[in-house]
Amino acid sequence: MTEDWIDELREMRQRKEEYFREHPHSPIPQDQQGEAFPGLEYFEVDPDLRFELPLEEHDGKEEITVETTADGEQHYINYGRFTFEIDGEEYSLQAYQPIGEEERFWVPFRDETNDDETYGAGRYLDLEPDEHTTPDGNWILDFNQAYSPTCAYNAAYECPLIPIANWLEVRIEAGEKDYPREPAGAHGHGHQH
Repeated sequence: MTEDWIDELREMRQRKEEYFREHPHSPIPQDQQGEAFPGLEYFEVDPDLRFELPLEEHDGKEEITVETTADGEQHYINYGRFTFEIDGEEYSLQAYQPIGEEERFWVPFRDETNDDETYGAGRYLDLEPDEHTTPDGNWILDFNQAYSPTCAYNAAYECPLIPIANWLEVRIEAGEKDYPREPAGAHGHGHQH
């Protein structure tokens, strides 16, 4: 297996960092952009936390309501699940489909690094068929691509909370770490323009 995916991952992280530091639509408030931007922090890339898995489709796909940080709600279809092993233990995550977006999957999760090294409310994975499928029809579930919700940087955003079915009792030491600053607009720090 080639390690091209590691190079692609590093490029993706670099592009995200540039976007956050400079772009007018960055979730980072302007006063923390440019020179003031502290950067994003990540765990070391871990090939053992990148899985190629079948998506086990649910027979009855139920619509679920996910609460958000702003007391709102969003609706998803619970489409299927991924089962994988970490350190010999088996875990599974539900794959949710945003209603009206039949192709992509949202795989949010909480794990035992939350509140400590990673954002307290959990992290997300997005799976797109073009980027995250293998020729034999499996999906690439790569925890190295786990990212923090926009609420980790700025409390003005509304972020869906992680359904309890996807709370993992294991440390996922891969992907994005917590933002090195307090989120703007939280606890009286920062402000919205």
